[in-house]
Amino acid sequence: MSKPEADGQSADRAALKRLEGAVSRALGQLAEARQRANNVEKHCAELEEVVSRFTKEHGTANLVLTRLRILEKENVDLRTRLEKGRDGVERLLARVRFLEGQR
Repeated sequence: MSKPEADGQSADRAALKRLEGAVSRALGQLAEARQRANNVEKHCAELEEVVSRFTKEHGTANLVLTRLRILEKENVDLRTRLEKGRDGVERLLARVRFLEGQR
């Protein structure tokens, strides 16, 4: 049998290894999120420049950009709803196939 101290140390090492892995994954996700945020900011700046070229008044450009942002958020919401709907349809189809197989 192993010593209780050895078991405690090995459990601590395993826990530390899991913690290190979790921290490493979190840091990777943070770096990815920062990169995506930088890309979005760059894209927004490009859009603002394009919109300002096509509109004479600064206020009009802001209205167009605000509307664009609202539409982008709505688009994300609609995509999420569509995905949930597809998942629901897939579940229903699976049930129908199961019931047909029971005949």
